[in-house]
Amino acid sequence: MRDLLRFAPLYQERVWGGRALETALERVLPPNRPIGESWELVDRPEAQSLIAGGALAGQKLRDVLTKHAADIMGPTWPAERPFPILVKWLDCRERLSLQVHPPANVAPELGGEPKTENWYIAATGPGAELIVGLKRGVTRPQFEKAIEQNTVESCVHHFRVAAGDSILVHSGQVHAIDAGNLILEIQQNSDTTYRVYDWGRVGLDGKPRQLHIAQSLRSIDWDDFEPAPVRAAPTGGVIADCAEFRIRRLVLGAGERLHLRAGEQPRIVSIVSGTVRAAGENPSGTRSPLGQKLPRGENVLVPYAGAFTFSAETTTILLVTENFAGIIE
Repeated sequence: MRDLLRFAPLYQERVWGGRALETALERVLPPNRPIGESWELVDRPEAQSLIAGGALAGQKLRDVLTKHAADIMGPTWPAERPFPILVKWLDCRERLSLQVHPPANVAPELGGEPKTENWYIAATGPGAELIVGLKRGVTRPQFEKAIEQNTVESCVHHFRVAAGDSILVHSGQVHAIDAGNLILEIQQNSDTTYRVYDWGRVGLDGKPRQLHIAQSLRSIDWDDFEPAPVRAAPTGGVIADCAEFRIRRLVLGAGERLHLRAGEQPRIVSIVSGTVRAAGENPSGTRSPLGQKLPRGENVLVPYAGAFTFSAETTTILLVTENFAGIIE
C-alpha cells in the first residue's frame, strides 16, 4: 500500500466558531452553523477519518491501518495501535476557553490523556493574540483567588501573532486562542481538555459551559512562565520538536520540489499556503508527470512504503510532521 492517503474532513460545531473555512480554504460547510473545528486526520473510537479518493475511498482510517500497518506506519508498528497524531483546522471567530491538558504523569489519575499540540497561524485578524502560560511570578494561590474574583486574565501570558507564527503548547500549559485566528493544530491523539475559565460565556444551549477547575489546578504547570512563539520567516526550519512529533516548515518557490523517500517513516504533509501537485514514484523510480493537485488546507499522510514528490505551483508553505512517538527513537 503505497498510495498517498487523503481524508474527508469532519466538521465540528463550536460556540466560538464561524464560517472562515468557507472563505479561507474554499470548503463547503454544513449550512447555518458555527463551525469551529475541522478534524482532518483522526483515529479515535468516537471519530474516524474516511479515506477520500483512490482504491480505499470511503474506508475508515482504523480499518486501513489494521490491514496495512506495516506499509503505512512501518514494519514494527502494531496493527491495533491508534494513529498517534490528530490534525485539526480551527476557526476561532471568538476567544476559546482558558484550558489545560493533563501532563502524562497526572492524566491517569484524572482519567484523561496527555495532549501536546502545535498551533500554526495560517491567518489572523488585526490585533489577534494567543494566551499561553502564566505571567511571570504568578502562583497557584494567586491564580485560585483570581478564579474566585473573575480576574484570571491578569494572570496569563498574552502575545500578538501574525500569519506564519507558531507555538508548541505542552501538556500542563494553561492556554487559550484569541478571536480572529485561523489555526492548523497538530497534536497528540487525545481529546482531554479541562476548562478552567470561560470568560462568562454560555454555550449553544444558552447555559454556562462546564468547567473543570479541580482537574485544571491539578494539571497546570505552575513553573511555566511566558513561553515565546516561533515567528514567521521567509525560509524554512523546524518549528516544533518534542517527544511526540517534529514539525518542519518548508517554503517552496514555484517549480521547487520536496522529495520524500520510501522506507524512512510515515509523514503528514500539510499545505498551509499555496498549491502543490503530489506525484508518486513507482519501484523503478519514475514519477507520474502530473500527480494529484493539493490545495491550501489539505493534510495528507505519506505512508512508510510510499515515495512522493511535491511540486509547488506557486510560492507554497508546507508543514511536514514526522518522528511520531514510538517510531523514531
